[in-house]
Amino acid sequence: MIRIQIDEKRGSQIASMPLQTLDKLQLRKISRSMSYQRTATNVLILSLLVTFLAGCEKARLDEQIRELCAKDGGVKVYERVRLPDEKFDNFGFIDFYRPAQSDPLGPDYLLDRQQTFYRRGNPEMWRFHYRVLRKSDRKLLGESVMYIRRGGDMPGPWHPSSFACPEQAGETVLIRGIFNKMS
Repeated sequence: MIRIQIDEKRGSQIASMPLQTLDKLQLRKISRSMSYQRTATNVLILSLLVTFLAGCEKARLDEQIRELCAKDGGVKVYERVRLPDEKFDNFGFIDFYRPAQSDPLGPDYLLDRQQTFYRRGNPEMWRFHYRVLRKSDRKLLGESVMYIRRGGDMPGPWHPSSFACPEQAGETVLIRGIFNKMS
């Protein structure tokens, strides 16, 4: 005689009965209970698979960022500009820098910003390229290249993770490298 053992914690009222005494209603309950177990197992496997694949994609993009960063990432200053002390604020930063304006470095210098997306969506990856030029002779004073990845995590109420290379790059780092006090 075949016996079916059902776990009572799953809400089934059948503990152990001979197979011949089970009626259709009881068989449906058993089938439904087993179906819930399969669904829960499938959801768990699917979420683990998505987490694993998302982590792989993030790792692949982070490695690609490291390779690109090694080629041309970072700050390169080609010419330093010495300015009088009155051109700097209390924090040692040039006082004519206005990032929100169309001409952020005033009438004498040009800040060229370029953002190139390599991938959009989740995760996304892009490159920032900043260049500072002197307007009078169009000479390139310096440039900064930075690569960034954002996202690729499990959806949730938290902020997405990010990775940037190099850490010390961007327009403010470039500007600090180019413009120096005379004293």
